[in-house]
Amino acid sequence: MTALIAFIGVSVVVICTPGPDTVLTMRNAFSGGQRSGIWTAAGVALGQAVWTVAASLGVAGLVHASAPAFLTLKYAGAAYLCYLGLQSLRSAWRGGGAPHAPEVVQQRLTAGRSLRQGLINDLANPKMAAFFMSLLPQFAPAGGGAFAAMLGLGLLFCLLTFAWLALYSLAIGRARAWFARAGVRRTLDAVSGCLLIAFGARLAVTDR
Repeated sequence: MTALIAFIGVSVVVICTPGPDTVLTMRNAFSGGQRSGIWTAAGVALGQAVWTVAASLGVAGLVHASAPAFLTLKYAGAAYLCYLGLQSLRSAWRGGGAPHAPEVVQQRLTAGRSLRQGLINDLANPKMAAFFMSLLPQFAPAGGGAFAAMLGLGLLFCLLTFAWLALYSLAIGRARAWFARAGVRRTLDAVSGCLLIAFGARLAVTDR
């Protein structure tokens, strides 16, 4: 129980620290409403679940140890973040906050697309492999139950992540009318675009 409480405490600190997943979820919630944000959060949690299984089976360690695999994922993830960032900047440049833009963007940001963006954003980040590989074993007991313990802790982390990002989306959804204003929308698109590009650049130059 002590280890579980400690794990939850560490997880909350990590999850509440803003990163690419938070920025992407907020970006989609701004553009497509709380539904898009929640589906993005679900995609992020699903990607984390995949890394959880990979870390529990030792596959994440192989990815992290293999230079070609690590570099491929790293540059793919960086390129994807930059691509999403450029999309936001283009929306800001074109006046994404025009009177009818919110409805148009909301139709374009379907549930499937939002889920896919969250999933790809997480799976294409090799730092997630290192994170789960280093975090989970610290709180899992040694011995035959290590796999089940790591899997359970990892899935708990995924649920906490989803809950936090979903709360972000719901909060943004409640202020939807204010965020839909032309000037506010353009500013938010520009800021989120710059942040996503910055996260992509940082991922591209990061070491293992």
